[in-house]
Amino acid sequence: MAKTEVILTHNIVGLGGESDQVKVAAGYARNYLIPQGLAIPLTGVNKRRLEVLKQRRAEREAHELNTMTELAKSISKLICLIAVKTGEDGKMFGTVTSGMIADQLKTQFDISLDKKKIHLELPIRTLGDHDVELRLHADVRATLKVRVESTTPAPQPAEIAAAEAGRKEEVKTEKRGKRFEAGAEKEATEKKPRAAKGEKPAKGKGE
Repeated sequence: MAKTEVILTHNIVGLGGESDQVKVAAGYARNYLIPQGLAIPLTGVNKRRLEVLKQRRAEREAHELNTMTELAKSISKLICLIAVKTGEDGKMFGTVTSGMIADQLKTQFDISLDKKKIHLELPIRTLGDHDVELRLHADVRATLKVRVESTTPAPQPAEIAAAEAGRKEEVKTEKRGKRFEAGAEKEATEKKPRAAKGEKPAKGKGE
């Protein structure tokens, strides 16, 4: 595939920033980069524009650094709430991912952040507070506090007491049943006819 060199006039993720000289497929340059104003052909005339492009790049990067530094200060004061479903034992159904955190930052604080900037070594699997690292810029990092809460209603004290009372009543009923069975068995044993002392049991006619 034929290659051609161009000078980028805008920052293109994965390719380069303003003033960078890069080699790309000729068709890509001809059909997309140059018509969209994202690059210019590498010629002697265009090389003289490099200083202007470098200045523009320096200004853009300085602005991005300042913006991310301010954002880091703001984010460090926030608590991002994540609501999850849990079972009766309090364990979560599923996990909290960087994508979920990014969505809640947008919903709760109107902060648009690429989920790739939210660094989770492992998805969050437990309720409570968690410190999550944000890599906002090559030179800027921040810590966001994420609070994971359950949406499953907790048992009310009355419900707990009723359940406990029910269990105690079952135990009592079971014990009463066992005592009744033991008493009945004892009574049946006592009522069983016994032969009088010195008296032989009656014999049958054939004996």
